[in-house]
Amino acid sequence: MNILRLFWDWFTEPGNWNGTDGIPTRLTEHLWYSGLSLLIATAIGLPLGLLTGHTGRGGFLAASLANFARALPTLGVVILVVLVYGVGLVPVLASLIALAVPPILVNTYEGIRTVDPDVKDAARGMGMTEREVLFKVEVPAAMSLILLGMRTAAIQIVATATVAAYVSLGGFGRYIFDGFQRQDYKSVVGGSVLVVLLAVIVAGIFLALRRFLVPLGVRQRGKVA
Repeated sequence: MNILRLFWDWFTEPGNWNGTDGIPTRLTEHLWYSGLSLLIATAIGLPLGLLTGHTGRGGFLAASLANFARALPTLGVVILVVLVYGVGLVPVLASLIALAVPPILVNTYEGIRTVDPDVKDAARGMGMTEREVLFKVEVPAAMSLILLGMRTAAIQIVATATVAAYVSLGGFGRYIFDGFQRQDYKSVVGGSVLVVLLAVIVAGIFLALRRFLVPLGVRQRGKVA
């Protein structure tokens, strides 16, 4: 209860809603880092997952590399890239992308790979090309797992984008990092709760997308299973 009271007192302070350190500005920064990272990670992981899952070739290697990237410490990647590249947005993006690619790639690969072979054979028997089989049969059937991978990646990115504060960037991590420096625990609590709330909202958005993008038959089969 004390944490909730601290957060509410901090959240309702008018000074926290204005200027470059205001909540709207920090929210915009956090969304920018997170959204850009998720977009790039999806552009890398989704095509690789589709290709390896559909062809059945290179899947083990791709999954192994993805799991290796998942094991990398995020802050360690940030520091390493800072030493090589310098301070800026690139170290943050590199660490967040390395964190987000594995769940997208692995879930996409597994989703495509586990589509019923009889369904794919029937589609080919109807004269569908391999491209049509992939995008008209396999992707709709695997969409639930694909979205799960993207949702996992998005939540991890939002929760980890606070590392941007360690390289003098913005986002909600600024409240946590600066709060520790000033021993302003109200700011630390405020920033932490905002990150959690944003992650919950992102999870809700992907759950809503599932209702629109996953075919009804696939959803019902999942409930039965």
